[in-house]
Amino acid sequence: MAGFFEAHSESIASRAALALSKLGLAMRNRAWAFAGERGLTPTQGQVLVLLRTRGVPLRLGQVAEELAISAPTASDSVRALVDKGFVSKTRARDDARAVALELTTTGQQEAELALSWQDFLLSGIEALAPAEQEAFLALLLKILGALVERGQVPMQRTCVLCRHFRPSERASELHHCARLDAPLGRRHLRVDCPDHAPARDDAVRRALAAF
Repeated sequence: MAGFFEAHSESIASRAALALSKLGLAMRNRAWAFAGERGLTPTQGQVLVLLRTRGVPLRLGQVAEELAISAPTASDSVRALVDKGFVSKTRARDDARAVALELTTTGQQEAELALSWQDFLLSGIEALAPAEQEAFLALLLKILGALVERGQVPMQRTCVLCRHFRPSERASELHHCARLDAPLGRRHLRVDCPDHAPARDDAVRRALAAF
Protein backbone atom coordinates (compact mmCIF):
# COMPACT_ATOMS: atom_id res chain seq x y z
CA MET A 1 0.00 0.00 0.00
CA ALA A 2 3.05 2.29 0.14
CA GLY A 3 2.43 3.41 -3.42
CA PHE A 4 -1.30 4.10 -3.01
CA PHE A 5 -0.97 7.85 -2.50
CA GLU A 6 1.56 8.16 -5.31
CA ALA A 7 -1.07 6.78 -7.66
CA HIS A 8 -4.06 8.59 -6.17
CA SER A 9 -2.79 12.09 -5.40
CA GLU A 10 -2.94 15.29 -7.39
CA SER A 11 0.34 17.09 -7.95
CA ILE A 12 1.73 19.10 -5.05
CA ALA A 13 1.25 22.29 -7.07
CA SER A 14 -2.43 21.46 -7.62
CA ARG A 15 -3.03 20.79 -3.93
CA ALA A 16 -1.17 23.96 -2.92
CA ALA A 17 -3.27 25.98 -5.38
CA LEU A 18 -6.43 24.44 -3.93
CA ALA A 19 -5.32 25.32 -0.40
CA LEU A 20 -4.67 28.92 -1.46
CA SER A 21 -8.07 29.08 -3.17
CA LYS A 22 -9.70 27.95 0.08
CA LEU A 23 -7.88 30.73 1.93
CA GLY A 24 -9.05 33.14 -0.75
CA LEU A 25 -12.63 31.98 -0.27
CA ALA A 26 -12.33 32.47 3.49
CA MET A 27 -10.92 35.97 2.96
CA ARG A 28 -13.70 36.86 0.53
CA ASN A 29 -16.41 35.63 2.93
CA ARG A 30 -14.79 37.53 5.76
CA ALA A 31 -14.56 40.68 3.65
CA TRP A 32 -18.25 40.49 2.73
CA ALA A 33 -19.18 40.01 6.39
CA PHE A 34 -17.10 42.96 7.64
CA ALA A 35 -18.02 45.17 4.69
CA GLY A 36 -21.71 44.49 5.16
CA GLU A 37 -21.49 45.56 8.78
CA ARG A 38 -19.98 48.88 7.66
CA GLY A 39 -22.38 49.44 4.78
CA LEU A 40 -19.61 48.90 2.23
CA THR A 41 -18.74 46.40 -0.46
CA PRO A 42 -15.41 44.52 -0.38
CA THR A 43 -14.24 46.53 -3.39
CA GLN A 44 -14.99 49.79 -1.61
CA GLY A 45 -13.00 48.49 1.34
CA GLN A 46 -10.09 47.66 -0.97
CA VAL A 47 -10.15 51.20 -2.35
CA LEU A 48 -9.96 52.61 1.16
CA VAL A 49 -7.07 50.32 2.06
CA LEU A 50 -5.21 51.20 -1.14
CA LEU A 51 -5.50 54.94 -0.50
CA ARG A 52 -4.46 54.37 3.11
CA THR A 53 -1.38 52.30 2.31
CA ARG A 54 -0.24 54.57 -0.54
CA GLY A 55 -0.61 57.70 1.57
CA VAL A 56 -0.80 59.96 -1.50
CA PRO A 57 -3.68 60.95 -3.80
CA LEU A 58 -4.24 58.49 -6.64
CA ARG A 59 -6.00 58.85 -9.96
CA LEU A 60 -9.01 56.68 -10.76
CA GLY A 61 -7.00 54.80 -13.38
CA GLN A 62 -4.32 53.98 -10.81
CA VAL A 63 -6.96 52.63 -8.44
CA ALA A 64 -8.41 50.39 -11.15
CA GLU A 65 -4.96 49.14 -12.18
CA GLU A 66 -3.75 48.49 -8.65
CA LEU A 67 -6.89 46.54 -7.71
CA ALA A 68 -7.14 44.77 -11.08
CA ILE A 69 -10.72 45.93 -11.58
CA SER A 70 -12.43 47.60 -14.52
CA ALA A 71 -12.61 51.38 -14.80
CA PRO A 72 -16.45 51.36 -14.42
CA THR A 73 -16.21 49.23 -11.26
CA ALA A 74 -13.57 51.55 -9.81
CA SER A 75 -15.67 54.59 -10.73
CA ASP A 76 -18.80 53.17 -9.08
CA SER A 77 -16.91 52.28 -5.90
CA VAL A 78 -15.23 55.68 -5.67
CA ARG A 79 -18.51 57.49 -6.31
CA ALA A 80 -20.11 55.61 -3.41
CA LEU A 81 -17.15 56.42 -1.13
CA VAL A 82 -17.36 60.10 -2.06
CA ASP A 83 -21.09 60.08 -1.28
CA LYS A 84 -20.35 58.52 2.12
CA GLY A 85 -17.78 61.21 2.86
CA PHE A 86 -14.84 58.79 2.97
CA VAL A 87 -13.04 59.99 -0.17
CA SER A 88 -12.59 63.47 -1.61
CA LYS A 89 -11.47 64.60 -5.04
CA THR A 90 -8.53 66.93 -5.50
CA ARG A 91 -6.20 68.03 -8.28
CA ALA A 92 -3.44 65.64 -9.24
CA ARG A 93 -0.01 66.85 -8.19
CA ASP A 94 1.53 66.18 -11.59
CA ASP A 95 -1.35 67.56 -13.69
CA ALA A 96 -3.68 70.28 -12.45
CA ARG A 97 -6.23 69.26 -15.08
CA ALA A 98 -6.51 65.72 -13.70
CA VAL A 99 -8.51 64.58 -10.67
CA ALA A 100 -6.94 62.58 -7.85
CA LEU A 101 -8.54 60.79 -4.91
CA GLU A 102 -7.62 60.98 -1.25
CA LEU A 103 -9.11 59.92 2.06
CA THR A 104 -11.01 62.32 4.27
CA THR A 105 -10.47 62.24 8.02
CA THR A 106 -13.47 59.94 8.37
CA GLY A 107 -12.16 57.88 5.47
CA GLN A 108 -8.84 57.42 7.25
CA GLN A 109 -10.67 55.96 10.22
CA GLU A 110 -12.77 53.70 8.01
CA ALA A 111 -9.65 52.55 6.15
CA GLU A 112 -8.04 51.50 9.43
CA LEU A 113 -11.07 49.33 10.14
CA ALA A 114 -10.94 47.88 6.63
CA LEU A 115 -7.29 46.97 7.17
CA SER A 116 -8.36 44.79 10.08
CA TRP A 117 -10.56 42.59 7.85
CA GLN A 118 -7.60 40.29 7.17
CA ASP A 119 -6.49 40.04 10.80
CA PHE A 120 -8.17 36.65 11.20
CA LEU A 121 -5.33 35.19 9.11
CA LEU A 122 -2.74 36.35 11.61
CA SER A 123 -3.57 33.66 14.16
CA GLY A 124 -2.94 30.96 11.57
CA ILE A 125 0.34 32.45 10.38
CA GLU A 126 1.51 33.19 13.90
CA ALA A 127 1.07 29.50 14.69
CA LEU A 128 4.14 28.91 12.50
CA ALA A 129 7.63 29.03 13.97
CA PRO A 130 9.57 32.26 13.18
CA ALA A 131 11.73 30.48 10.59
CA GLU A 132 8.60 29.02 8.98
CA GLN A 133 7.02 32.47 8.83
CA GLU A 134 10.11 33.84 7.07
CA ALA A 135 10.12 30.99 4.56
CA PHE A 136 6.36 31.36 4.00
CA LEU A 137 6.70 35.09 3.31
CA ALA A 138 9.57 34.53 0.90
CA LEU A 139 7.66 31.83 -0.99
CA LEU A 140 4.54 33.98 -1.26
CA LEU A 141 6.60 36.83 -2.70
CA LYS A 142 8.24 34.48 -5.16
CA ILE A 143 4.86 33.16 -6.31
CA LEU A 144 3.50 36.69 -6.61
CA GLY A 145 6.60 37.74 -8.54
CA ALA A 146 6.21 34.84 -10.97
CA LEU A 147 2.57 35.77 -11.62
CA VAL A 148 3.51 39.41 -12.24
CA GLU A 149 6.33 38.34 -14.56
CA ARG A 150 3.82 36.29 -16.56
CA GLY A 151 1.44 39.25 -16.77
CA GLN A 152 -1.26 37.45 -14.77
CA VAL A 153 -1.49 40.01 -11.95
CA PRO A 154 -0.62 43.75 -11.88
CA MET A 155 2.80 44.98 -10.81
CA GLN A 156 3.30 44.77 -7.05
CA ARG A 157 5.62 46.87 -4.91
CA THR A 158 7.58 43.92 -3.54
CA CYS A 159 11.33 43.48 -3.09
CA VAL A 160 11.71 40.73 -5.68
CA LEU A 161 10.17 42.97 -8.37
CA CYS A 162 12.27 46.03 -7.53
CA ARG A 163 15.27 47.35 -9.44
CA HIS A 164 16.98 48.03 -6.11
CA PHE A 165 16.78 44.39 -5.00
CA ARG A 166 20.00 42.40 -5.08
CA PRO A 167 19.30 38.72 -4.28
CA SER A 168 21.99 36.83 -2.42
CA GLU A 169 23.97 34.21 -4.33
CA ARG A 170 24.17 31.87 -1.34
CA ALA A 171 21.44 30.78 1.07
CA SER A 172 23.67 31.72 4.01
CA GLU A 173 24.00 35.33 2.83
CA LEU A 174 21.57 38.23 3.14
CA HIS A 175 19.93 39.95 0.21
CA HIS A 176 20.75 43.63 -0.35
CA CYS A 177 18.72 46.78 -0.97
CA ALA A 178 20.66 49.11 -3.25
CA ARG A 179 18.20 51.96 -2.61
CA LEU A 180 19.08 52.05 1.09
CA ASP A 181 22.48 50.36 0.69
CA ALA A 182 21.53 47.96 3.48
CA PRO A 183 21.48 44.18 3.99
CA LEU A 184 18.04 42.64 3.67
CA GLY A 185 17.10 39.42 5.46
CA ARG A 186 14.12 37.27 4.55
CA ARG A 187 12.28 38.52 7.64
CA HIS A 188 12.56 42.09 6.34
CA LEU A 189 11.26 41.50 2.80
CA ARG A 190 8.62 44.08 1.92
CA VAL A 191 5.26 43.38 0.36
CA ASP A 192 4.33 47.02 -0.36
CA CYS A 193 7.40 49.27 -0.32
CA PRO A 194 7.06 53.05 -0.82
CA ASP A 195 10.56 53.15 -2.38
CA HIS A 196 9.72 50.49 -4.97
CA ALA A 197 10.92 51.01 -8.54
CA PRO A 198 9.85 48.35 -11.08
CA ALA A 199 12.71 46.21 -12.35
CA ARG A 200 13.19 45.24 -15.98
CA ASP A 201 11.78 41.88 -17.05
CA ASP A 202 15.21 40.27 -17.37
CA ALA A 203 16.19 41.47 -13.90
CA VAL A 204 12.95 40.04 -12.46
CA ARG A 205 13.65 36.67 -14.06
CA ARG A 206 17.16 36.63 -12.62
CA ALA A 207 15.88 37.62 -9.19
CA LEU A 208 13.21 34.90 -9.23
CA ALA A 209 15.79 32.30 -10.26
CA ALA A 210 18.14 33.30 -7.46
CA PHE A 211 15.54 34.15 -4.83
